[in-house]
Amino acid sequence: MKDREESSGSSGSTTNNPNGEHEPPREINIRPFSSVPSSPRNASSKYDFVKVKVWLGEADHYYVLSRFLVCRMLTVTKIPNHVAVKIALELKKLLIDNSLLDVSQKDLETSLFMLMERRGYGKEYVNRYNMMTKFHHQRVPLVILVCGTACVGKSTIATQLAQRLNLPNVLHTDMVYELLRTATDAPLTSTPVWTREFASSEELIAEFCRECRIVRKGLAGDLKKAMKDGKPIIIEGRHLDPSIYLMNDENKAPSNDPEKSSRKETNSSGDVTSPEEASSSNTKETEEEPHSQAEAMTTSVEEELSEKVTQCKIDAEETVKEAEEKRKPAGGSGKAKSGPEPIVISIVLKMAEFDHKALLEEWISSRTCGDKYTSKEKERLITNLKTIEDYLCSFNSQGVTVVNISATTFPQTLDWLHNYLLQRIEEGIRSSENETPAKEEVLKKA
Repeated sequence: MKDREESSGSSGSTTNNPNGEHEPPREINIRPFSSVPSSPRNASSKYDFVKVKVWLGEADHYYVLSRFLVCRMLTVTKIPNHVAVKIALELKKLLIDNSLLDVSQKDLETSLFMLMERRGYGKEYVNRYNMMTKFHHQRVPLVILVCGTACVGKSTIATQLAQRLNLPNVLHTDMVYELLRTATDAPLTSTPVWTREFASSEELIAEFCRECRIVRKGLAGDLKKAMKDGKPIIIEGRHLDPSIYLMNDENKAPSNDPEKSSRKETNSSGDVTSPEEASSSNTKETEEEPHSQAEAMTTSVEEELSEKVTQCKIDAEETVKEAEEKRKPAGGSGKAKSGPEPIVISIVLKMAEFDHKALLEEWISSRTCGDKYTSKEKERLITNLKTIEDYLCSFNSQGVTVVNISATTFPQTLDWLHNYLLQRIEEGIRSSENETPAKEEVLKKA
């Protein structure tokens, strides 16, 4: 009994409770505070557990402040990402240290702009922030098209622009093409159009436009949703024809008129002739059967192209009419609501010839059948890509922006595109604001 008491008394791991019963031993590991690494992540963790409510206007609506969302909005204004992270953290610390757990949107932006100016990002960046905030609040429909041939960096550019502009939706036409080819009865092949053989460049462009129109129909649902809900979207891929998405202000149809181009006739050598020369040549009787068959095939291709592009115009007009019908009030009156006009920005990427050939060689070597391509076939691939590239760049006079890109100047090109898109968005917001008073006056008179 005495030994037990001595053993229990000498053991420091047992304690007696008021009832005289022994509790089981406990092991407590106490870590010195000085041994905890003091990193910025641990130092800012206590601020992440405190919620700051930001109230919107006079209504009973609020949202919880997120440093991540603040950082994303700051990067839109072209503030570097590492600086945006620091400003967002400083904003959260400023509010919590001053016990501002319920703050209005106006007071929040005032504190944010003060921190931005303190780091050297003044009026220019504040104006960009206000412009993008207005853009999201007004729900202005935005469609950015990143066009180009294969191996020019379309996916990389589109993804980087989406991150910089805080745009969540990026659609890839390659995925749409494969879904239409495998899940529907659409007349599409598994091989890219620029890897096939064609008798002339006109046939290549006709086939390219045909596939682009099929992909356009596959994108119809996403485009209608973007126009209806005012959600920005970026579409990238090699199945984009700018003529399908170009709309003029008069008839809301594609600005180029394919019917005029279909009036021109091409002979078997691929040279374009005038209508007078074509009529005079048609008066002569064809003596050689192969020559007449070639002309018949060319004419049928042109008629099919004209027919399908005309159908595309009809689809485009129906899309615009549906958008206008959805803007009408629910009461059934003929007066349409004044909504923001959509902003459609088309960009064609054109890579330097040396860099393009290098990337194309890499693409060919990565394919299973890459060793089957001879030097002559590689030259044909490059020629087909050049033909499609020239066709896409021909829309430069109709508002499409052609951007020269290379491996050495890629970061500078990305910065230029970021700034260019901000300017186009600002122009679109200004034009919609100028048109709104005019529309309201017309509705009042009506």
